[in-house]
Amino acid sequence: MIKAQTLQDLFKRYRRPGDLFYSIISIVFSLFLAFNLRSETTWVSNTKLFAQPAFWPYAAVGTMVLFSTLHLVSSLVSPKLEGRWQEVGFWLRSVEYAGWFMIYVIIVPQLGYLLTTVLFAVALCLRLGYRGAKFLGSAAVFAVAVVVIFKTLLQVKVPGGAIYELLPTALRSFFLTYF
Repeated sequence: MIKAQTLQDLFKRYRRPGDLFYSIISIVFSLFLAFNLRSETTWVSNTKLFAQPAFWPYAAVGTMVLFSTLHLVSSLVSPKLEGRWQEVGFWLRSVEYAGWFMIYVIIVPQLGYLLTTVLFAVALCLRLGYRGAKFLGSAAVFAVAVVVIFKTLLQVKVPGGAIYELLPTALRSFFLTYF
């Protein structure tokens, strides 16, 4: 077991890959929230401090600003470990899936919930590297199950696709109701 020689050794901190980037994003976001608090919350007269509608948002955002600032300062003064841009690249790769979701949301009103969900489930399966027929079939079956559960059992209202207008009247109403 390694023992710390001094108190400084015990609390020694290194700037991990991505630390500075994350601390900058954190301080910018918390300052954005702080500058917008006045328009989002109110202070009510003749009310106790802890019962104020604005107290807890101010306390939370103030704490965010404080700790984001401390994180930024500690990132700036700590010795740097290599690999920051690899870490940032890893984070940015995860944003790809938010893009997939945004495209999905844009396409649903055009192609309908069923077709879009099946296409995107199969496309994401391919994107993740699963190329076998077993995986693609499972993705398609999963997508159909999701649509049936959400539209039929949970009765979630999803806009009908513009493509449904091309169907005969009876089939169109069936697809609008269940798919």
